[in-house]
Amino acid sequence: MLAGFTPSSQMKLKNSEVLVAGIGGLGGAAALYLAVAGIGKMRFAHYGNLTLSNMNRQILMRNDWIGKIRVDQARKSIQEINPDVEIEVYNERTTEANVDELLAGVQIALSARPNFLERRILNEACVSRNIPMVEAAMNGMEGYIFNVVPRSTPCLNCLYPEDNPQWEELGFPVLGAVSGMVGCIMALEALKLLTGFGKPLLSQMLVFNSFDMEFKKVRIKRDNACIICGKGVTTDKRDGALL
Repeated sequence: MLAGFTPSSQMKLKNSEVLVAGIGGLGGAAALYLAVAGIGKMRFAHYGNLTLSNMNRQILMRNDWIGKIRVDQARKSIQEINPDVEIEVYNERTTEANVDELLAGVQIALSARPNFLERRILNEACVSRNIPMVEAAMNGMEGYIFNVVPRSTPCLNCLYPEDNPQWEELGFPVLGAVSGMVGCIMALEALKLLTGFGKPLLSQMLVFNSFDMEFKKVRIKRDNACIICGKGVTTDKRDGALL
C-alpha cells in the first residue's frame, strides 16, 4: 500500500461518488483511473454519439461503438475493468435545468466539457452547494488544472470572468496523449480531495506545455467581487447555510 494511504483512505474512496462532466479525452482518462483506484460510484454526463474523430483520445471508446451513445460505452468499459463501481449515465449536456440532479449526492465534480457554458454552469452549482470541483483543460500541447474548493479557493469565474471567444467547442487541436495526461492529473487531484491524502492544488494552478515539457505552478487568488463566490454571495443552495 502507498505510504500514508491507509485503509481508512480507501474506504473514503469507496464511499465516494463523483460527477464526471465530460467523458471525452480528459474525463475518460480520469474516470478510468478513479475506477481502478476503487471509487464507489460515478456519474457520467456527456451528450452525443461516438464519432470516428473521437477515437484519437477517448480511451474508453471502441471502434465498433461508432454511431452509438457515448456514455453507454463509457459505462460498459469501466464496468469491464472494475464491476464493483456503480455508474449512472446521462446522455445530456450540463444545463441549469439538470445540474441539481447531476450533483445530487456527489462529493466532487470533474469539469471536463469542451465549452465554457457548461463549465460555468457546473462551477456556479458546485460553489453554491459547497462541492469541490476539479477544473482542467487542454489545447494542443498545453494545458492547465486547478481545484475549486468553495469558501477557500478561487472559482472558475474568478479567473475567467469572460469567455474566450477563440475557444469554440471542437475548435481546438487535441493530441490524445496530452488529454490523457491531464485526465490522469484530474483523477489524482480528485483522489487527494476525497481522501485527504497528499497535497492537492489549493489556490494554485498547474500550467504546462508538453512541447518542451515545461511545468509550473502559479498562485491564483479569489476575486472578492466575483459574482459566483465573492463576499457578497452568501446562499448555500445545498443546505441553506451562509458562506
